[in-house]
Amino acid sequence: MNAAAVEVRAGSAPALSALQRLKSIVGGSIGNLVEYYDWYVYTSFSLYFAKSFFPQGDAVAQALSAAAVFAVGFLMRPIGGWYFGRYADRHGRRAWAEPRRSVQRHGRLHQPNDPARSDR
Repeated sequence: MNAAAVEVRAGSAPALSALQRLKSIVGGSIGNLVEYYDWYVYTSFSLYFAKSFFPQGDAVAQALSAAAVFAVGFLMRPIGGWYFGRYADRHGRRAWAEPRRSVQRHGRLHQPNDPARSDR
């Protein structure tokens, strides 16, 4: 890479002030905190959830099933982030947001049919 190419790239982006950088860091950190809140809650209460959602009688199978749900979700998160991030970069954030909302609506509509609620 030559010096002219570096100058063009460096000159094309506006310089951020210290306050703007601080706001970006704080905003990103708060977003990350909110995003991981569900993971923290699930891991904290997974032993209690396991009794409601997984086969009765075998506590080890319940705990392993709850851990497997956590592991699958935790491993799929970066793959989904990569896939949908590329999609949003190519097609725009608005094109990305509608399928995301549809998936959320679909999950919300099926919540009343989960096993813990149908057993009552």
